[in-house]
Amino acid sequence: MSQSDANTQQNIELLQSLAAKAWYKRVPTYLKLSGPGWLQGAMTLGGGSAVTSLTIGALFGYELLWVQPVAMIIGCIMLFALSHQTLNTQIKPFEAMKKHVNPALAWGWAIAAFASSIIWGFAHYPLSAGMLEEIILVTSGFSVDEENTLTRDLYLLVLAIVVWAGCAFTAWRYGDHGKAVNVFETGIKLLSSMIVVAFAWVVISASLNGKIDWAAVLAGYIPSSFPSDAQGVTVVMAALGSAVGINMTFIYGYTLLYKKWDARHSELSRYDIGLGLVIPYILVTGLISIAAAGAFYGSDMDIQGKLSPTQAGTMFMSAGLDEVTSRLIFAFGILGMAVGSLVMHMLCCGSAAAAMFNWSESSRKYKWALLAPTPAILGVFVWSSMGAYVVLPTSAICGFLLPIAYIGWAILNNKKSYLGDATPQGSRRVIFNIAMALCIITVMCSVTYSTLVKMGYL
Repeated sequence: MSQSDANTQQNIELLQSLAAKAWYKRVPTYLKLSGPGWLQGAMTLGGGSAVTSLTIGALFGYELLWVQPVAMIIGCIMLFALSHQTLNTQIKPFEAMKKHVNPALAWGWAIAAFASSIIWGFAHYPLSAGMLEEIILVTSGFSVDEENTLTRDLYLLVLAIVVWAGCAFTAWRYGDHGKAVNVFETGIKLLSSMIVVAFAWVVISASLNGKIDWAAVLAGYIPSSFPSDAQGVTVVMAALGSAVGINMTFIYGYTLLYKKWDARHSELSRYDIGLGLVIPYILVTGLISIAAAGAFYGSDMDIQGKLSPTQAGTMFMSAGLDEVTSRLIFAFGILGMAVGSLVMHMLCCGSAAAAMFNWSESSRKYKWALLAPTPAILGVFVWSSMGAYVVLPTSAICGFLLPIAYIGWAILNNKKSYLGDATPQGSRRVIFNIAMALCIITVMCSVTYSTLVKMGYL
């Protein structure tokens, strides 16, 4: 028996010994053994989540704090279905979709996951470089002449390359599997924890300055109102459809298989999603929205068109927060979000390429596929001009493929020829099917509305 197999057997025996204990006594061990859920958390907590959270708080105050937790619950229902299928069948998700649903859908899903992981990198590298530039400026005072556009762009390119090098090294090591997977997952847990601490620091500082209405915060997590204006509806619909992206749906099943989890890890996988994805996502997005609401909402500050994370730190300082909190700590939090997402983009490209071309995840080809998002470092030059030509089509295609993939999972979850004895039965089957149907309808409405808005039809 290999060391990896021995560790897996040891973990299974540990899980069996916990079965009779109360749930709160199981959590510490589940936290130690968890992993794939944290990778999902790292992927979704990127630049898009940061901008959406800033917008929700700055433009709508505490009113829409409920939106992102609801969006995450919707995404998690489908991830639970995928987890149940993968753990019980041990079949790779791409192969399952291709054999038991539709080959064209499987290929479209894989290609969309691969392409989106490259395209969204074009946004994350400029964001990472901008945050790193901010950190260097605040800590050392060093900056380049902003009036010299070429010099500054080259400086940002160098910073983007530094970020890329760190991400590429991390993803390459994860490709070694075995112990490297556990090291990587531990790093992601620490990174996620540091991101939460960073934004908690910002909110606590704002609260001490009397800028947070905690009664309104608590009320904001109760879905008691829905925006009536087009801008508010757009924000809500975009959030509901984007908490779990198509590249997240693709990589998740493979991270479960990398860990050598099976049906005996089912309960652990549910806690893993809760601990690694749901809680960090709700905390981070909520903290950013609360800070933005306290600092910007109802003020005379000109925030229209200035809600990028790169500018938000300076605006927080203008709103009364100290420089360390508003620019340094906030920048570290956003940088952590972007870096975690970039590493996961690489892993998604590797898994998608390996699935499509039947490469081994231990092969050199797989490792080279991890580096497919490398051209995205050029986003420091071209991101702002990519919208109409690349971003909108990619967003539309991936958006409409996501609910189609959801439908595929719903079919698989009811297919006895695929799941066998693990096919849900009775009331459990009915409840889960209703939940999946609601998820599919919600995401389809979200994607349709958001696409029509981006295309200028609404």
